Amino acid sequence: MAKSPALNSEEARRKAEDRFRKAKQREGEAQSAYEELAKHQKAEAAKTGRLRALRLAKEAADAEEARRQAQAKALAVEEARQRKASRPASKAKAEPA
Repeated sequence: MAKSPALNSEEARRKAEDRFRKAKQREGEAQSAYEELAKHQKAEAAKTGRLRALRLAKEAADAEEARRQAQAKALAVEEARQRKASRPASKAKAEPA
């Protein structure tokens, strides 16, 4: 039996509407996925920024501590030189044997 033209056009219309509805659904899903990706990228960038700031602060604190230690060591060396220079010469060094 041959199908009537009205049935074929109705079937074609239904299929076209299904394809259109599915395309719209995929478009909505793609948009949601894009928004989710953008949200994750923004969170990742914020996290990276915080971690970078913490790293830079730690490096600055470490550099300051190293500077203080070097300064303290230089001061200790200078004080040792001054103590050594202010000591009177011992008799052993003054009188050769």
